[in-house]
Amino acid sequence: MSAELLALFTTAFMVGLSGALMPGPLLTLVVEESTRRGAGAGPLLVLGHGLLELLMLFLLLLGLGSFLALPAVGRVVAVLGGAVLIWLGTGMIRSAGASQVQLALTGNKDNSLHLPPRPLLHTVTAGGLISLANPYWLLWWATIGAAFVAQAARLGAGGIALFFSGHILSDLGWYSLVAAGVAAGHRIISQRVYRYLIMACGLFLLILGVLFIVAGYRGHISL
Repeated sequence: MSAELLALFTTAFMVGLSGALMPGPLLTLVVEESTRRGAGAGPLLVLGHGLLELLMLFLLLLGLGSFLALPAVGRVVAVLGGAVLIWLGTGMIRSAGASQVQLALTGNKDNSLHLPPRPLLHTVTAGGLISLANPYWLLWWATIGAAFVAQAARLGAGGIALFFSGHILSDLGWYSLVAAGVAAGHRIISQRVYRYLIMACGLFLLILGVLFIVAGYRGHISL
């Protein structure tokens, strides 16, 4: 694996982890569903989430590929993606510093015994629907995701595969860990460590956002 491909995979993983760590609709659903189905709820919900994201990836490559191929469009997408990364990173650092983010895991072993599991297909579908209902998900793919896809496509099929793998593995790893913690009835990490993770990811997003804007300004991101 070349250094450029490895950097793309690592960056996609870190950006994906930054989004997964922040409390949101999918995290809430993972906690709730884990009290019904146990640790398996995390991977099942991420499967539905990932199928939706795979569809968006294909839409960007096939339906919007010629549009993104325009140099001016590539620059705009990169700059917008960088701006959104800086906005998200700043918000993460501010929220963590003010102790405004909490990892609320309310499930326990006993709950799972009293809540019957939903059908497997229902759980997978819910993972996609909860993402589709989140306006920030579409904003992410329209800006940050589009810039990543443009960069990945420049590296060929391997670049696209590694980008998506890194992105979805971050979701799978984190939400599986959360589901396992809820099913076992104990906290995974302390609130302080969680806030430090948020701040570190926020700083990473700030730096990456600046790099995206610089790349867009120089015209280095294009299909």
